[in-house]
Amino acid sequence: MSGSKIRNIALAALLLVNLLFLYVIIDDAAEDSRVQREAVENISAILSAGGVSINPDDIAVVSDGMLRTMRTTRVPEVEEIIAHALLGEAIVTDRGIIYVYENPQMGRAEFYSGGVFSVSLLDGAVSNGGDTFGAVSLLLSEMQIEAMDLVISVHEGDSVERALAVVAYDGSRVFNSFVEFIFIYGSLRYVNGRYVAGVEQAYESSYISQVSSALLAFLSAVRDYDRPDISCYEIFEIQAGFLHRVAGTFGEGLLEPAWQVITDNGRFLIDDTTREIWRLA
Repeated sequence: MSGSKIRNIALAALLLVNLLFLYVIIDDAAEDSRVQREAVENISAILSAGGVSINPDDIAVVSDGMLRTMRTTRVPEVEEIIAHALLGEAIVTDRGIIYVYENPQMGRAEFYSGGVFSVSLLDGAVSNGGDTFGAVSLLLSEMQIEAMDLVISVHEGDSVERALAVVAYDGSRVFNSFVEFIFIYGSLRYVNGRYVAGVEQAYESSYISQVSSALLAFLSAVRDYDRPDISCYEIFEIQAGFLHRVAGTFGEGLLEPAWQVITDNGRFLIDDTTREIWRLA
């Protein structure tokens, strides 16, 4: 048999194997989609039977949002970026677990373990330019902090503006981590918050957090007469995210899966690790 015929047969065999492999992938994807659709319908029916209504589409939106516990570490390079965005060129002093950045013309920044930081700026060092939302959005970008749900509130007449954003990781909210900006008469005076960096998978585990188990835990709490603080008749939205917990003296931490449930009776947070549920302010 000639070499060209052998090559043609080999190529045909390889093509057949690839087609079979593609068929298996498509078939598995279709099966996963069917199972997921049935799970959404079932959990919606269970909630409805328990007196809580929900649009199945709202469950489907986050049904792919399966979260794993992640590990975080303190990253001095990230702290330098944050300090530079707010202070410009600054002198850094290593005080053990505290790093201090100072610029006499701008202000002072302190960074602690667990990603916590606090910045004080001199009056007039940084202005909102008449657009607090735009100024904060730009600063967050320059600080390289992923954030969501930026809200501006006004206090003490019009003299004080407070901008608060929820820190995020890979598109998911870190529900207990925030960045706060305080403006006084248009001048940025204080920035406080906690960053998330150095993220990697924490454990070699097959466990993943899924919205179905979180909603069942929530329904159980709603029906628990010993938990009058947790009640609702309708769920409007479910958000997949994390809780940031400090696990070491030098900044090591964990991002553990959590779920926020927005209802007709307020917002509730479900800790996927402990199954603890509490009402948010």
